[in-house]
Amino acid sequence: MARAAALASCLEAVLGSRGNANRVFEILELLAGQEEEEEILCAARTCSRLFGALLERGELFVGRLPAEEASLAENYSAEDKYKIWMRHRYKECVDCLAELMGHHAFQVKELSLCTLMKFVELEARYPLIKVEWKGTLTFPRELLKVVVDGLLSLNEDASLLISRFQEYMEYDDIRYFVIKAVTESIGQVMQKTKERPLPFYQQNVFSLISPINMPNKESDMVKFMVKQDNWEELKVSKLQAHKQAFEKMWLSFLKHKLPTGLYKKVLVILHDSILPYMNEPTLMIDFLTVAYGIGGAISLLALNGLFILIHQHNLEYPDFYKKLYSLLDPSIYHVKYRARFFHLADLFLSSSHLPAYLVAAFIKRLSRLALTAPPEALLMVIPFICNLFRRHPACKVLVHRPNGPEDVSEDPYIMEEESPSESRALESSLWEIRTLQNHYHPDVAKAAAVLNQSLSEIEDDISGLLELSAYELFDKEVKKKAADVPLEFEQIRGLFGKKNDIFAEHFTLD
Repeated sequence: MARAAALASCLEAVLGSRGNANRVFEILELLAGQEEEEEILCAARTCSRLFGALLERGELFVGRLPAEEASLAENYSAEDKYKIWMRHRYKECVDCLAELMGHHAFQVKELSLCTLMKFVELEARYPLIKVEWKGTLTFPRELLKVVVDGLLSLNEDASLLISRFQEYMEYDDIRYFVIKAVTESIGQVMQKTKERPLPFYQQNVFSLISPINMPNKESDMVKFMVKQDNWEELKVSKLQAHKQAFEKMWLSFLKHKLPTGLYKKVLVILHDSILPYMNEPTLMIDFLTVAYGIGGAISLLALNGLFILIHQHNLEYPDFYKKLYSLLDPSIYHVKYRARFFHLADLFLSSSHLPAYLVAAFIKRLSRLALTAPPEALLMVIPFICNLFRRHPACKVLVHRPNGPEDVSEDPYIMEEESPSESRALESSLWEIRTLQNHYHPDVAKAAAVLNQSLSEIEDDISGLLELSAYELFDKEVKKKAADVPLEFEQIRGLFGKKNDIFAEHFTLD
C-alpha cells in the first residue's frame, strides 16, 4: 500500500508540474528493477496512466526522435527539449514493458501486453509520426511490431498470452499490421537458423495466425481501431491488400521446415481457413505436393487442399491416383482422419471415366486390408465398395468369376505392387468379402452378404457411416431390446415343469 501511495504521489507530481519531471525515474526504476510481482504491476499501471495522459496532452515530441545528447546541444526550444526528453522516457517505458512480456508471472505479461496495446491505440489517435505529405500513414507500426515480437517467444509456449491478444485481432487495421509484422519477424528469425526448426517459435506463430478471421468482402471491413482522414485511400482499407499480406505471411511461414505435429495442424485448417482467402491459391501447389509425397497421416491431410486445387483451380498432378493408391495401408482404418480420407477418396473415385483396372485395384486393396479392420470401419468400407461397383459395372467380374482361382494362394492380385495398372486386380476375385460374410459381428456379415445379390442402382449414403465409432456400435448393441425366444414347444408348468407333475396341483410360479 505504501508503494502504491508513493507511485500515485509521483504520478500527480509529474503531471502537475514540469519541474517534477525527473520523478518519472522513480516509476521507471520500479518497472525495470527485479522487484516483487505486485510492485511491478503497480509501476506498470502508473506508467499506463502517466504516458497515456502525456500522449493525450501532446507532451511527447512528434517526428523523428533525435538522440538525447544531441537535442541538448542543438538549437531546440525549452518546450521541444522537454518533449524530446520525455519521449525518451516513454521509449524506456516501452522497452521495459516489452521485456516484461517474457516475465515468469502471467499477470505481469498480461498487464504489459494490455498497456502496450493501450499505447498503440493512443499513438494511433495522437500520432508521434510527423505528417509530411498527404497519404502519410500515422499508424504506430513499430510499436505494434514490439508487441508481436514479444508474443513470438523463441524459448517458451506463449499460447495463453496470444489467446489474450486475439480480442485485438478483431480490428481490421490491427489484423493487417500484425500480419505484416509476423511476416517480417519470420524473415528475420528463420533466416538465422539455417532451416533448423524452432518448435516454440513456430508454434507461437501458428497460435497467432491460425485463428485469423479474414473478411469475405470489402463491405465487411468496418471495425477499425482508428481511422485517419484519408483512410479510404490507404491500403489498410482495401480487401485486396489484406489478402496479399495474408498470402505472403502464410507462404513465408510454410517455406521453412516445420515440426511434424505442426505440419499436421496446418494441413487440417488449410482448405477452409487459408486457401479461400489467398489471391492465388495455386501458390500452395509446391507445399501441398511435397506434403502429399511424405506419406502417412500427412499425405492423408494434404488430400483436402489438393482436392480444392484440382477441382477449383485446374491443378494437374501427375500420377495422382498412383499416389492415392499407395496411401492405402492397414492404418487407414484406424487413423483419426479416416472419415476425411474416405470422404475425399469417394469424391476422387466418383468419375465414371476412370479406367476399370484402376477402380478394380482400389476395390481389391480395400477388400484385402478389410480382413484386419475393426467392425466400425468395415460397416463403412463395404457400402463404399458397393458404390464403386455401381459406378463401374465393368468391375463386377470381381464378384462373379466362376472360373477364378480355387485357392487363396493362387490369387493373381499383387498386393505389394505400387502401380494399380500392374497389380492384376481385374484378374482376381473378391474372396475377401466372401470371408467377411462369416464375420463375428452380425452387422458386418449382413453388410457383406449384399454382394451375393444384384445391387440396386441407387448408391448407399455413406456420410453417416464415415465417423462411426466402436463406442457407438457397442452402445447400439447394449440398447438393443431382445425379443422373447421360445425354447420349448410346450410351456413350462409347475415347479419342475414335468408333465402331469403333482407339484403343479399345489404350487404355482406366479
